[in-house]
Amino acid sequence: MEIINKIGIMSDSHDNMPAIRAAVELFNKEKVDLVIHAGDIVAPFTAKEIKKLACPYRMIFGNNDGEILGLHKIYEGNIFQPPHSMKINDKKLLVLHEPTLVNELKNSGNFDYIIYGHDHASFAEHVPNGTIVINPGECGGWLTGKSTVAILNVANSEVKILELTLTKQG
Repeated sequence: MEIINKIGIMSDSHDNMPAIRAAVELFNKEKVDLVIHAGDIVAPFTAKEIKKLACPYRMIFGNNDGEILGLHKIYEGNIFQPPHSMKINDKKLLVLHEPTLVNELKNSGNFDYIIYGHDHASFAEHVPNGTIVINPGECGGWLTGKSTVAILNVANSEVKILELTLTKQG
């Protein structure tokens, strides 16, 4: 089993291809070991950029992902219905899109990491029980005007929220 040191986290990309491209470039530059997308990818054509990641990725559906069959087909077993749990090293990670259950889940002590999106607001919290809650904000930048992602350093539990620099495709 491969050890995961850094996780790139994104959500709410909403088909913004320049933002998705910038996120992929940042994650590749930072040499993350895994990328998690917390929903609202929207359309299958996003795979053109997502598949340029130099590491594995896992995605969940959000409330705006309309073409479910197309997304299932293009992302070939890497996209799941929320909530989706996985093991990272010896830690339990849960990915949601909507934050409805986050407060209850973070206090349960059942998860080491909880990742969510939906509200487009970047957020990182270290809960006293050891759970880390992360919302990377909106990759797409449609609501806030800022395209953000997060990087979780699994070894030291540091979370960085990073604003993307968007460039036109050349």
